Amino acid sequence: MKIAVLGAGHVGPVIARLALAAGYEVGIAGSGDPARIEMIVDFLAPGAKAQRTADAVADADLVVLAIPWHRVPSLEPKTFDGKVVIDSMNHWPPAAAPLGTSEEVAQRLAGARVVKSLNHVAYQDMEPANGRAVGFAGNDPDALDAVAEFLQRIGFDPVPMGALTAGRLLEPGSPLFGVAAHRHEFETFLKEQS
Repeated sequence: MKIAVLGAGHVGPVIARLALAAGYEVGIAGSGDPARIEMIVDFLAPGAKAQRTADAVADADLVVLAIPWHRVPSLEPKTFDGKVVIDSMNHWPPAAAPLGTSEEVAQRLAGARVVKSLNHVAYQDMEPANGRAVGFAGNDPDALDAVAEFLQRIGFDPVPMGALTAGRLLEPGSPLFGVAAHRHEFETFLKEQS
C-alpha cells in the first residue's frame, strides 16, 4: 500500500515517518517543486520520496491531507477521484463554521472518499504512537476500514466516531482535541453526544 502525505510542515513528516516505520511506501508533496522539499524530506522522513502533488496522489492508495487549511482551494479535485483521503486538518483559528473541515473537503473533492482523523493529536504527541486512541469518522465503509487498518498499523488505536459529520467532535473546542484520551473516554464522550 502506498501513502501520499500532502504537507511537509510539522504534521506531514511525522505521519510519513510512522508510515515508513510500518513498512509503507511514502510520497510527500509540498506546495510546489519537489526539489524545494527534498532536503526536508531526507532529514525529517528519510526513505520517503519528495513528489509533486499530482504524482504523489496518482501513485497512492491512501492520501493524508496535512496542509494548512487555506491551501485546500488549490487542490485539483479530479486528482483525488476514487482515493481514500484522511483529512488531518483544522480551521485555524477555530471557526464557527456550519461544517467541519472534512465535510468541506468532501464537497471540494467530491470524488474522494474522505475520512476525518489525526487532526486532534498534536504532531509532537504522535510519535511514538504507543497505542494512543485516535478517532476517525467517515461515510464510506471501505474507506473507514482502510483508514482503521492504516491507523492501527502505524501504532494507534482507532476509535470509530460515526459519519463524517461526527468529525466535528475531533476539531478545536472539543474535549477530545489535543488530549491524550483513552478508547473508553472516546466511547463515553460519543455516548454523551447521542
